[in-house]
Amino acid sequence: MTMPPTQKLIPVENIINAAQRLKGIAYHTPYMQSINLSEQYQANIFLKREDLQVVRSYKIRGAYNKISSLKPRQLTNGVVCASAGNHAQGVAYACHKMGIKGYIFMPIPTPRQKIKQVQMFGKDFIDIELVGDTFDDAFAEALKFSATHQCQFIPPFDDPKVIEGQGTVGYEILQDATDQIDYLFLPIGGGGLAAGVGSYFKQISPETKIIGLEPQGAPAMKTSRERGENITLDKIDKFIDGAAVKRVGDLTFGICQQVVDEIMTIPEGKVCDTILKLYNEEAIVVEPAGALSIAALDFFKKEIKGKNVTCIVSGGNNDITRMEEIKERALMYNGLKHYFIIRFPQRAGALKEFVAEVLGPCDDITHFGYTKKNNRERGPAMVGIELQNSEDFEPLVRRMQEKKIAFELLNERWDLFNFLV
Repeated sequence: MTMPPTQKLIPVENIINAAQRLKGIAYHTPYMQSINLSEQYQANIFLKREDLQVVRSYKIRGAYNKISSLKPRQLTNGVVCASAGNHAQGVAYACHKMGIKGYIFMPIPTPRQKIKQVQMFGKDFIDIELVGDTFDDAFAEALKFSATHQCQFIPPFDDPKVIEGQGTVGYEILQDATDQIDYLFLPIGGGGLAAGVGSYFKQISPETKIIGLEPQGAPAMKTSRERGENITLDKIDKFIDGAAVKRVGDLTFGICQQVVDEIMTIPEGKVCDTILKLYNEEAIVVEPAGALSIAALDFFKKEIKGKNVTCIVSGGNNDITRMEEIKERALMYNGLKHYFIIRFPQRAGALKEFVAEVLGPCDDITHFGYTKKNNRERGPAMVGIELQNSEDFEPLVRRMQEKKIAFELLNERWDLFNFLV
């Protein structure tokens, strides 16, 4: 198997210079210990709060560092980017602060809340272009616009200056840390944050073990690493939108090969459970990608016990309209919510028997959909059941089998589940 050529790490002085360039633009975000998480994992857990950044994510760092490094003549016709999220906000804010024109290409289905945020940060210095149905459509149009109008394209992650900017997160962490950091947990999307922070840590704090986290439904970096080449995934789960990419950067892949010690994929349901716990227990509002580093702690309980651990909370741009889905995914991950297609006999009393003889005393029907068809012996019903304890699931299934009730579990059949629920 052919290995990619070794990429040089981002020089320490480049990241320090980027930090100087960002003064007065990006916040030096808090580096704070979580008492609750520290007690829970019997370790010293510190959070790098990029959710408190000026645009509520670290993306302003790379965007501004890239744009501000361009010569005046390169900025004559402005800059352009494609993004439906945090990168767009970073570019928009950079354009506003520098007083240059920016063109932001976003897919047509982008939620209005995200469009308003981008406009708020960019004000009159940006134009938003809604094109195509997907990010890839917007990306292609942005590149075409860049070529046609001689407008500088600002990539989201695969660029040395962008990586330098993201690396300033690591620079700030090691400025603020008073003790040796044993473990650093950080999210991986396109790889810009991991490449930048990893470059700085491997040169300044090489003893720190760096753990990269990807969504289980979008393991682009992990799969590429296992195959020894940068590959493009055919299909991904876009739920953790800040970290779900089909292909990581070629430059970031080469650097991450050297600086990331381990990559783990985290189930989307676990991330949702973590979002809810952070809100309820820590009063922290995070986006799904921002919760990846903390969600991973459960899988490293033994290794991190008694250690100094840092988690990068990468962003807090969470749309309140997603909370119902987040709650649903968390319940399903914890084995507390199950959806079935149940084929009831089409006779009076069938549902009453199911409730009285099959459901447990604490089982709750939260969804029920059924239409009677007179020409059929059995009628399929869509039934959602919420349990008080995950251990109640097996007895529920066993009672359905004993009563010879025909059923099908939908929890793992996402396409059908999303269509019906």
